[in-house]
Amino acid sequence: MKTILQAKDVNKTFGTKGNLYTALQHISLNIEEGEFVGIMGPSGAGKSTLLNIFSTIDTPTSGEIIIDGQNIVSMSEEKLSDFRRNKLGFIFQDYNLLDTLTVKENILLPLALSKVPSSEIERRVNEIADTFGIRAILEKYPYQISGGQKQRAAASRAIVANPSLILADEPTGALDSKSATSLLESLSMLNASNRSTIMMVTHDANAASYCKRVIFINDGELFRELHKEESTRKQFFQQIIEVLTSLGGGHHDAV
Repeated sequence: MKTILQAKDVNKTFGTKGNLYTALQHISLNIEEGEFVGIMGPSGAGKSTLLNIFSTIDTPTSGEIIIDGQNIVSMSEEKLSDFRRNKLGFIFQDYNLLDTLTVKENILLPLALSKVPSSEIERRVNEIADTFGIRAILEKYPYQISGGQKQRAAASRAIVANPSLILADEPTGALDSKSATSLLESLSMLNASNRSTIMMVTHDANAASYCKRVIFINDGELFRELHKEESTRKQFFQQIIEVLTSLGGGHHDAV
């Protein structure tokens, strides 16, 4: 099986000498192609810092990060920019859609930037819109659609260019339960049918129960891992709750 992400002894500290804060320490983990991995932990555990480092928004103080065979820590800013566009897909809690573009134009933006032929763009946009059930709103603008539809449009944009790794930061955080379920079911289906590799940071045990594996972080360190394997989603949800309880966080722990 192909390893998409490999982190080796990743550390991250903030501040200056004498006033240092350690956000992450000795993080080593692998994510294989086709995995749907959740990252959980109490407030301040280091989840967002880890996501920012994997997404190339931030850099580790020490350690190696290899994504799709390339060491992103040693890349120049110019190469990182290309890598981000070609290899990574992002789903944010606040959608990050451009209000002046239609849903369709928002989705096709990564393809247009990569100079994909227009016929191929049309095919891919329609295909991903069908996956997320938003074909009917492609010509609408973000201000004309619901939060759930915005997030499915944002997810479509993240995935349309077939990135090596999709990074989702609290993607259901601003959604009602029905919209959240719809998004998670679509992501789960995409993961199963396309072998899309997804890493999702979430504080919500229900969202995490859609993952195949959940990694828990506490005080900047790896705490525990759960694998879904033969468990039902309901059983996996209960296992996740038990670990969160042992960490001192409940079902809806703060980010």
